[in-house]
Amino acid sequence: MNLNKNIVLVGMMGSGKSTIGYILSKSTNLNFIDVDNFIEKKTGLKIVDIFKKKGEVYFRNLEEKITLNLLKEEKKILSLGGGAFLNNNIRKEISENNLSFWLSWKSSTLIRRIYKNKKRPLAFDSSKNDLRKLITKRSKIYSEANYRINCESLSKSMIVKKIINLYEKN
Repeated sequence: MNLNKNIVLVGMMGSGKSTIGYILSKSTNLNFIDVDNFIEKKTGLKIVDIFKKKGEVYFRNLEEKITLNLLKEEKKILSLGGGAFLNNNIRKEISENNLSFWLSWKSSTLIRRIYKNKKRPLAFDSSKNDLRKLITKRSKIYSEANYRINCESLSKSMIVKKIINLYEKN
């Protein structure tokens, strides 16, 4: 692989971005950064605690600044938090200089994975119906990614192979 673009994984919380990013990095020898983990290391706080102590607006501003800086570095694999791709500045930078892959799943699969998850601030206090609405709303924006990977019937290795094949075609 000798492309200079970053591989950026987008999608809902629970879509497997971190897992796929890690496996992808082993297959490609590209560095992998999970942006949420990066933020947690940088701040010394878990995402859920940042939301509780400083609020979502503070987190989103921090997420934007850190993500834009990471996107400017050399080629790598980035896993964005579920809400990061909703940010116009992040989306613009990704579309101009990177390749984005939406890891798409059925709402029922995502809800099963994230419902009442204490590590996911937007999911913990949400009803299943609220989560369904959030997934529908965010999916409209995720659809702006360069590629949509329908993950429902694919193994992790099949998802990784699909991303690599699409990346190499660019």
